[in-house]
Amino acid sequence: MQVSVETTQGLERRLTITVPAESIDSAVKSRLQQLAKTQRINGFRPGKVPVSVIAKRYGQAVRQEIAGDVMQRNFYQAIVQEKINPAGMPKFELTKDQDGEDLEFVAAFEVYPEVEVKGVDEIEIEKPVVEITDADLDSMMETLQKQHASWKEVKRKAKKDDRIVIDFVGKIDGEEFDGGKAEDFTLELGKGRMIPGFEKPLVGAKAGEEVKVEVTFPEDYHAEALKGKDAVFDVTVKKVEGQQLPEVDDEFAKLFGVDEGGVDALKTEVRKNMQRELDQTLKAKVKEDVIAKLLEKNEFDIPQALIDQEVNALREQAKQRFSQQGGGQNLPELPAELFADNAKRRVSIGLLLGEIIKVNELKADENKVNELIETSASAYEDPQEVIEYYKNNQELMQQMQNVALEEQAIEWVLEKAKTQEVSKGFDEVMNKQA
Repeated sequence: MQVSVETTQGLERRLTITVPAESIDSAVKSRLQQLAKTQRINGFRPGKVPVSVIAKRYGQAVRQEIAGDVMQRNFYQAIVQEKINPAGMPKFELTKDQDGEDLEFVAAFEVYPEVEVKGVDEIEIEKPVVEITDADLDSMMETLQKQHASWKEVKRKAKKDDRIVIDFVGKIDGEEFDGGKAEDFTLELGKGRMIPGFEKPLVGAKAGEEVKVEVTFPEDYHAEALKGKDAVFDVTVKKVEGQQLPEVDDEFAKLFGVDEGGVDALKTEVRKNMQRELDQTLKAKVKEDVIAKLLEKNEFDIPQALIDQEVNALREQAKQRFSQQGGGQNLPELPAELFADNAKRRVSIGLLLGEIIKVNELKADENKVNELIETSASAYEDPQEVIEYYKNNQELMQQMQNVALEEQAIEWVLEKAKTQEVSKGFDEVMNKQA
């Protein structure tokens, strides 16, 4: 086998591989002899068909089959010989394929880039330091109350967080339009569920009042005929309802599965959950900051084959999400452009972190893997059952080991980078994340 390597542009490579004629011809002859023993042809006894007859009938197809096998096998031998690391499958082209002559083919493909992680000691990372205060806990308890609130009609002006029942008719240039009319429509003020500007004039209205609401439909509105159009809604307020918050007592605690210990036990559990979510948010924030700074400091060519693979993975994930929401069955093929930028970024991150792991010979730390599993399991009713499930599932364990390795790579960067601790409030961090 003879091999020549050519760099066409960037990460693209062309291997021209020549395979001696005897290797091809002997393989073809052997395959034809096998066929002669099994094929049934009129005029010949089974197993007695001359090889020349078989060659005349099946020779071309057999040679194509052998050539395909030879190209695959010799390509892998060639990349090992030349110490080439291909990214994605090659495209084969037969350039010479005649009986009695050497077979020649070209394999075109991309290679992985040579990644050298640079500028780590120049990276500046802000590490938020957050303490959960009693006020934060009180605010979370109030949020839980609102989640279980009931509604009661009130005889006052509507305010934010109230619920109103309205009739409305919308008009554009004095004419009603499709979808612009409703009766007994329930609207919770302050949630921003209507088009911009619709709710504001309704704050302060009372039951029985009529309000004229002037709005402009957004340019990206889903209904083509309404995009950017000015509209006037005649709104009749029929009812104003205020939230009735439940008492924070033992019965309230039972709504969250706390059967013993009452309100104090509930608060302990809530604080623990807040801390877990905070820790995860802070870790994710620092990780994203590290990755963004790494990408700024390190630019390199990325194989299109890897981007295409990632696009397909993201497309499949999107399809699965739509299916879970009941809309994936008739979903058309989503265009690659939707995922291209995200795919390129993910591939870049993978190559950078992979290089850090390889150069520093990082191995998944068993304690970190166990810690990750325990943190994940703590959100479930029976954490130990979840832990056992992970440890008995090889695929899940491999996923956790990969996550641990990624975290260890981020920690390596943080050790080299310039870090600064900054005090922040719980609400500031969590609301910004949301």
